[in-house]
Amino acid sequence: MVPAEVVTPERNRMARNLDYRLAKEKMVKTQLIPRGIKDVRVLEAMGRVPRDIFVEEALVGEAYNDHPLPIGHRQTISQPYIVALMTEALELSGNEKVLEIGTGSGYQTAILAELADKIYTIERIRSLMVQARDTLAGLGYDNILFKAFDGTLGWKEYEPYDAIIVTAGAPKLPQPLLDQLADGGRLVIPTGNKFSQELIKVTRKRGNYIQKSLGGCRFVDLVGVHGWKE
Repeated sequence: MVPAEVVTPERNRMARNLDYRLAKEKMVKTQLIPRGIKDVRVLEAMGRVPRDIFVEEALVGEAYNDHPLPIGHRQTISQPYIVALMTEALELSGNEKVLEIGTGSGYQTAILAELADKIYTIERIRSLMVQARDTLAGLGYDNILFKAFDGTLGWKEYEPYDAIIVTAGAPKLPQPLLDQLADGGRLVIPTGNKFSQELIKVTRKRGNYIQKSLGGCRFVDLVGVHGWKE
């Protein structure tokens, strides 16, 4: 008679980690590379950061699927492809100061922290900021500063920024963010109406702002003085 296999909590944890490692690999190979994400550093970061840690327990099984997920407070964690697309557009080499508007779950923050020197992240919903801060600290990130504030005003204390990323849809380009962008810096932001936006990359060159469209998208509203009213 063959003895029954004993399944311990440690074995369950190892099996779960293996499952999600395979899920991350599949996400990179089937969702990102075929759609044109080429930056090797971005692909590697997307393959390292555990997206399942940043979603609600009930949605863990969907963590690596090709769609956004709710995180509470009428906010979402973005679709993996959109995270990769926006991150790649920032053209990070490792030495940058990056301003993130909309910390949310902290997943995009973690990707940025893998790829740049210092991340300054703003979230207007304090409870989301605190949860993201705790999650990221638990994962060992020590190059992130957090602030609960109106992100449309930026974070003047640490300007200028080599890159700025906005993870909510704005009616127009917020002037404070343009002002806080370093010469040669890149801003990636969705702009449009409340139902659909265009993802825009803005590059600042000697006081001029050069815009490039990265395609259509849909984000939650960017609320603030230079965004939508609550």
